Amino acid sequence: MNDYSDFPIEFRSDLESPDIDYYVEIEDRIRALARGHQDITGAAASLEKPAQGRETTPIFEASIVVYIRPTSIAAVEKTDDPLKALQGALTAVERQVREQREKLRGY
Repeated sequence: MNDYSDFPIEFRSDLESPDIDYYVEIEDRIRALARGHQDITGAAASLEKPAQGRETTPIFEASIVVYIRPTSIAAVEKTDDPLKALQGALTAVERQVREQREKLRGY
């Protein structure tokens, strides 16, 4: 079996100059999650900057969707650091994928 899962991973960011490390983090973790499995068919991630307003601390929102059979999985994380927001959303998606796989193995 191929160690590299070939499926699209889309990344969209509202940041003026998104760091390549954000995409690398997303790609590495989602491809690691797919390794040895054929249930993931793609993923999409977004990182949004805080709206201009009265907030004193900027809040970044990261969203991750993993297209996985039989049901897609999504997670959202908000925090004051964009990388931590992405990492939190990825951790939540990883946990949900593992739980879904365990549940399907039980059937």
